[in-house]
Amino acid sequence: MIFGLGLSLLNKIHARNTFDILFEFIPQILFLLCTFVYLIFLIFFKGINYSGANTGTWSEQCAPSLLITFINMMLLKEDSPDPALEALCGGKETYMFPGQREIQRVLLFFGLCMVPIMFFGKPVKVLVQSYVSPLRSDYRSIEEDSPQEEGGGGDEEGGFGDLLIYQAIHTIEFVLGSVSHTASYLRLWALSLAHSQLSEVLWNMVMKNGFGRDFQAAGMLFVVFSFWASATVMILVLMEGLSAFLHTLRLHWVEFMSKFYGGQGSFFLPFSFRCYLEESALTDKEFLKS
Repeated sequence: MIFGLGLSLLNKIHARNTFDILFEFIPQILFLLCTFVYLIFLIFFKGINYSGANTGTWSEQCAPSLLITFINMMLLKEDSPDPALEALCGGKETYMFPGQREIQRVLLFFGLCMVPIMFFGKPVKVLVQSYVSPLRSDYRSIEEDSPQEEGGGGDEEGGFGDLLIYQAIHTIEFVLGSVSHTASYLRLWALSLAHSQLSEVLWNMVMKNGFGRDFQAAGMLFVVFSFWASATVMILVLMEGLSAFLHTLRLHWVEFMSKFYGGQGSFFLPFSFRCYLEESALTDKEFLKS
């Protein structure tokens, strides 16, 4: 996600769109840094410091659950320490380092502050420009002489309302999409764990039955191995590999490319000799009139 936002920054720099850099790119990158990048930091911190070989507060029994920690961070809750682990962990089975609760609240505050900036940035800019930009005198005279209803400006209000709806959709899509894409990465991790467990089941329940000390077990080994190899290829390689490939493809297309690629295209106009000749005739008539 961050790499995709980096590519969107290059697009904005190329277009010289400073406003989108300040009120779209920076809030988006700060939102990700304050939430999901912090979660990645906790994953590495827990994997490096906690181990089964350690004793005391850094043992695997004292390692807090990252899922519970992140949920409590979002809900501003505190997990009560386990009385059974209080003597071993010294109250550190809830937080991994000193000041973690305060750091999480500050990160959550800054992350939530980025959401209204992404939502109200462009609409406020358009609203300010509509009041600050001077109106030309010829437009004023036309509006005064035209028999329109009083209190016009419906197009401007409609355009501003449409912009609010458009920006709200994109803001909600980015925030909820970040949560959904992170869950998809966790789903890939869960698939890898399922692969390891399934391979262990196939080995213990199928292949080990062919190992024996008598000649009959040696003869069954050929049959068992063929079944085990077929199940390994069909289940682990084909079915599970295809599932992981589809998840990865969806993440690359939706999560990565949506950060910098709109894909709106252009209106298709099929080539027509009649339209081309009519445009040429109109151009010739305008040239002769001039």
